[in-house]
Amino acid sequence: MPEMAGIGVAHACADRQTRSARGAAARNAAVIQAGLARIVEDEILPRLTLAHQADPPSRASTTRSPMPDRVAALARALMAGDSHGAWVRAILEEGLSLDALLLDLFAPAARYLGALWEDDAADFLDVAVALGRLQNLTRALCADLEGVDVTANGRRVLLMPCPGEAHLFSLALVASFFREAGWHVVLTDGADEDPASLVRAERFDLVGISLSCDVLLPVMAESVAKLRAASCNRDLRVIVGGPLFVREPACASFVGADAVAADAQSAVKIAEAALAR
Repeated sequence: MPEMAGIGVAHACADRQTRSARGAAARNAAVIQAGLARIVEDEILPRLTLAHQADPPSRASTTRSPMPDRVAALARALMAGDSHGAWVRAILEEGLSLDALLLDLFAPAARYLGALWEDDAADFLDVAVALGRLQNLTRALCADLEGVDVTANGRRVLLMPCPGEAHLFSLALVASFFREAGWHVVLTDGADEDPASLVRAERFDLVGISLSCDVLLPVMAESVAKLRAASCNRDLRVIVGGPLFVREPACASFVGADAVAADAQSAVKIAEAALAR
């Protein structure tokens, strides 16, 4: 009987662990879906609106939405590594407006990928790689929006996620705003090159670091201190961004940052203000 009781307890523990793991996966999937959709809807679309005000779309442009089968096809192509870039540009050539592409194709594709993961129809690696490809595709399209005649202002910014995070999607958009303002931008995930070595070897006016979860807050504080100590610029400024800092701005002081950027659009102005102090 004690043995049977022990087996029952073990099964109960295993069930709890399984439910906990599934719950964590579902929460992570929801974060990815909501986060990518929010980035497209709150950051890319307003930027496209401003771009259209300066340069109205041609008559050939249309606001028709991609069909659901195209959303699924894009998600599958991103996972398979097919030539999705040429495929997307072909859709643009059909007359689909860029804002409709980003809002009605990219955001639903991100949600579709998250749903595949949540439903165990795709594993974490496949989804992560697909989202990385979506990020690169978005970065390329954002680059198309950037003015080719932007005058360089001589300032340099290093953008990176907090060590332990690998998502560069939102940072790619932040980089686009900085480039439009004339900054020289270096974007790194910290995997292939040590950010401390970069700021030691090259002069940067600013470092921008993103963080999505409070678990890595101590890691970020250590990283900021390390970057300041290594920098060849004694007046290096550091700004931070991410949902945590929007909710709890005081966390910026904890990690040793100079300012918080609530979104990509405000990041440049906040950086300029930090440098003026």
